[in-house]
Amino acid sequence: MIDAAVRRLDAGPADPPSADGARPGLTALGLVDFRNYAALDLRPSADHVVLVGDNGAGKTNVLEAVSLLSPGRGLRRATLDGMARSGGPGGWTVSARLAARDGFVRLGTAFEVGAGEGETRSRQIRIDGEAVKSAEDLIDFLTVLWLTPAMDGLFTGPASDRRRFLDRFVLALDPRHGTRVSLFEKTMRGRNRLLEEERPDAVWLAAIEAQMAELGVAIAAARVETVACLTRLIAASRDDGSPFPHADLALEGEIEAMAAAGGPASDTEDRYRRLLADGRRRDAGAGRTLEGPHRADLIVEHGPKGVLAERSSTGEQKALLIGLVLAHAQLVAETRGRAPILLLDEIAAHLDERRRVSLFERLDALGGQCWMTGTDPSAFRNLAGRAQIFEVAGGGIRPK
Repeated sequence: MIDAAVRRLDAGPADPPSADGARPGLTALGLVDFRNYAALDLRPSADHVVLVGDNGAGKTNVLEAVSLLSPGRGLRRATLDGMARSGGPGGWTVSARLAARDGFVRLGTAFEVGAGEGETRSRQIRIDGEAVKSAEDLIDFLTVLWLTPAMDGLFTGPASDRRRFLDRFVLALDPRHGTRVSLFEKTMRGRNRLLEEERPDAVWLAAIEAQMAELGVAIAAARVETVACLTRLIAASRDDGSPFPHADLALEGEIEAMAAAGGPASDTEDRYRRLLADGRRRDAGAGRTLEGPHRADLIVEHGPKGVLAERSSTGEQKALLIGLVLAHAQLVAETRGRAPILLLDEIAAHLDERRRVSLFERLDALGGQCWMTGTDPSAFRNLAGRAQIFEVAGGGIRPK
């Protein structure tokens, strides 16, 4: 299914000439049985892509499909079968053609229905027709970042949301970060189950805690380094007159504090391992592990006002969030040597004219492709000549 979808892209119109890779982006996107699309063949030919249409028309579904060209579960964090078209066969395919510095790369990801009862179904990844073991391999070719309305409550919501937000930032710079986080959580669940036993095996507990310490310190160190890099970048441009206020960032967490203090990683691992060993009785009583990177929090302040983001107005929080995502996109571009693809869902809805103009100028300066959605085409009029606008309606998309 996935190979056939890629061949359909090859059979379509030719790619527009690439500007020597100066603005990498998708030149073709194909969907089969994905969300509300039985079939879609989209051919962007501009720096940016704008999808306009009524609420519920399927604009965000397209952004979600693009987000699956990166590790993880996409911008909605949906289950694989939850993205299949209602009434379809149960599977789906997303295929794309990416313009890069060295030519074009064909990418594909799919969820296929197993042939036999009880057969394991998993997500498949293809790069230029070759199967790869992990979605992490996609980061070698593109980085996809996003901002959605669901993230508007980031600063007032639970710490877990901010950890996930920060981990997406880290993952864009360190492809192995997601694997470490998943493995740490799996190992921690094993420790929690072992602590439930009346007489847990001390040797086995020590082995599990040693693995947790190694993974946990690596996770914390990557977060600390990402926040430090972002802080330096933000500090260098905080007086540029942008209508998006700069954010002051800090990490809250005991393991993060250990990692930030410096010193050999092995020493930090030993300290965390001792914390885990000393806390067995306490953790057994609580029914969970009380120390580790799974308890960290990202603290964000409204820089110009010096107040916590959670105490800022709704509009200030939105502006802070946009500024933070833009700063991260710039950091990715500088670190990886290529601009990311940005997905901005309903981005212009609550921005005044000045902030919309500034946002579009920042997107141009980043040098990457941006996909945006909205219900009002007039909100994107300042992108004339720089964006291709498509109308989304009735399970289809056409140029507007």
